[in-house]
Amino acid sequence: MPRKPTSTLRQSGTRRSFLRTTGVAIAATIVGVGPVGHRAYAAALTKAQRDKLTPDEIIALMKKGNDRFRAGKESPHDYLAQQKATATGQYPAAVILSCIDSRAPAETIMDLGIGDCFNTRVAGNVANDDILGSMEFACKVAGAKVVLVMGHTACGAIKGAIDNVQLGNLTGLLTKIRPAVEATQYSGERSAKNYAFVDTVARKNVELAIADIGRRSAVLADLKKSGTVKIVGAMYNLETGLVEFFG
Repeated sequence: MPRKPTSTLRQSGTRRSFLRTTGVAIAATIVGVGPVGHRAYAAALTKAQRDKLTPDEIIALMKKGNDRFRAGKESPHDYLAQQKATATGQYPAAVILSCIDSRAPAETIMDLGIGDCFNTRVAGNVANDDILGSMEFACKVAGAKVVLVMGHTACGAIKGAIDNVQLGNLTGLLTKIRPAVEATQYSGERSAKNYAFVDTVARKNVELAIADIGRRSAVLADLKKSGTVKIVGAMYNLETGLVEFFG
């Protein structure tokens, strides 16, 4: 049977939430008519809608998306429609720096869709020069209002830094995490076998990354000072699915 056209997204959906928060009425855009009469409607963020959101509102929407993810009530994403709606322009609300761990895909665990955020991933979520440049583009040029650095529990890169692993180019990357190991105050066993210590170091690593971003990027520091951009951290719990925001 032909599929019935859908003119709106469910109100519980992330993209619907993003748009409703701005107070701007959704203008459903027909992006294609298939051979069976199916019309795909998209609700990608427009510049006007994104610009009306405050950094705190964007963070709140990401938290709500994580709540839906943990409840198993994610938005019914039509990725093809989102792809078509964003093909000629993008207006993401945030830029996320997270780990490459396959169990911690930021967009999935916060129920985000195509066009909602910029996403950079590297083992241990370290902010190197290239990532800083990417963040500056995302915020200063493209208009993103939140910089989120997200670590996660049981992080292999953190374990490697604790154990001083030596392995090709990974050695240099783990060296960037060592300051977090050394700065972590912990009275128990300081080893990669102690997951409580690993997670404490992971959180400290996020905190140091946030401070590093503000110190090494005058562009982002100025945007933060003006209130245009908010730089925050988060930890994702692999066991519970919870994203805990801080900073």
